[in-house]
Amino acid sequence: MIEDVVIIGGGPTGLMLACELHLAGARAVVLERLSEPTGLSKALGLSGRGVDLLDHRGLIERFRRGQASAASIAGFIHFGGIPIDVRRLKGEPPKFLFVLQAVTESLLAERANELGVEIHRGQELIGLEQDADSVHLGVRTADGERRLQARFVVGCDGGRSSVRELAGIGFPGTAPTRLLRLGDVKISGLTEDRATWRDGRPPFPPLDGGYFRVITAEPYPTGFDREVPMTLQELGESVRRTTGRDVPMTEARWLSRFTDASRQAERYRVGRVLLAGDAAHIQLPAGGPGLSTGLSDAANLGWKLAAQIQGWAPPGLLDTYHQERHPAGARVLMHTRAQGLLLSPGEHTPALRELFGELMQDDQTMRRLVDLLQGNDVQYSMEDGQEAHPLVGRWAPELTLVTDRGVLRLPELMHSARGVLLELGDQVQLREQAAKWRDRIEVVAAKCPSGAPADALLIRPDGYVAWAGSSIGELDRSFRRWFGDPIEGEAIETSVVERLDVRTTC
Repeated sequence: MIEDVVIIGGGPTGLMLACELHLAGARAVVLERLSEPTGLSKALGLSGRGVDLLDHRGLIERFRRGQASAASIAGFIHFGGIPIDVRRLKGEPPKFLFVLQAVTESLLAERANELGVEIHRGQELIGLEQDADSVHLGVRTADGERRLQARFVVGCDGGRSSVRELAGIGFPGTAPTRLLRLGDVKISGLTEDRATWRDGRPPFPPLDGGYFRVITAEPYPTGFDREVPMTLQELGESVRRTTGRDVPMTEARWLSRFTDASRQAERYRVGRVLLAGDAAHIQLPAGGPGLSTGLSDAANLGWKLAAQIQGWAPPGLLDTYHQERHPAGARVLMHTRAQGLLLSPGEHTPALRELFGELMQDDQTMRRLVDLLQGNDVQYSMEDGQEAHPLVGRWAPELTLVTDRGVLRLPELMHSARGVLLELGDQVQLREQAAKWRDRIEVVAAKCPSGAPADALLIRPDGYVAWAGSSIGELDRSFRRWFGDPIEGEAIETSVVERLDVRTTC
């Protein structure tokens, strides 16, 4: 049996991708090397577009119920440790969900199971070869080795990706200069209400169950062996060196090390092998962008890969995954590298921090930095150089809509992970044109009480606006670019939700 897609890695990115593929009608199988989830907290939450993606898939309330109790850190936004006063921020406020990575993985696995995704644990990739038609995999299990064949393989297996290595994809970047030690520990005499903030940064962010996160940063030691297991004593000694005081840590549920190394895969796609998440990019976790960036990779890739498998993808659609997400990943590396410099000790660092602190008092600069950190500034090329509406290529605006199904938020239209033509200006001809692609998109006619940003919006399954306006010719070109040729025969508007004649306010 040839699988549609085999995903190597059962972390958040791999699970999100599997869900996206199943929603789009493609079969995905997830292979995870670990036999059981680690249960480790790891990333402390999701921010920006990662939160928006959960909203678009109808998962936001599920994740809000899974939030940790330590709400104080949720409002902490910084750039290189320099605090940003979000109370002064104009426009869209920052979005953050304080959900430990173990909870994120559990909730995404729950959703994957609901959709019927097969998740196989204790399966380690040991071989990969591809030809023109498929990818052949060698997998080691507790019962021996086995072979699999798939039309496509996606590596979501982290910074030390076996998929990336076996596919021969380069991973250039910067070598580590700083060694950071991390522990989720209990501290004698410290309670959550005493975890006070200092210099705009919480010294020990409170987690769940009475644990606190302790992080230290020191110059990377020459010849250091990172394979040696870390101990609570090692963390305590590092705290003493970096703070000049002893911190009575009594228990650890997770100890780890990481560095400020920054790398990005040269290609996100080589033939039938693709990369997403940490397998495609690693960086200093300043502001925690890695998890949300990985989920954005998954949302961008899922519908395109499903279209390729189902046979309706227009030429070059799958290549736009690299074209769009590689630059987005590069921006994350850019700003985390800059933050790393602001966090590094040095003779000139205080002056640099002072200058940045002054610049960050400017409202426009503050807005720009928050959008950079949250991924709000990502804009894809959609129109082949043609002059386009300002919304084209950007995340769809969060609109409140009146339809014959009642008052809806735009994210509620995206739960099925299909494209949406949102008709806001009584443009019947646009709806008739869109009905030719009724097997791939939803057509929704609505009123926008707050004012329509355009007569109509074509929104891709990943939440980005592919077209906006009223021109049938431009809409047709956009449909063909992103959703392929229309279905043959008479267009029957079975998916059209007709607009109400709205005469009341909402």
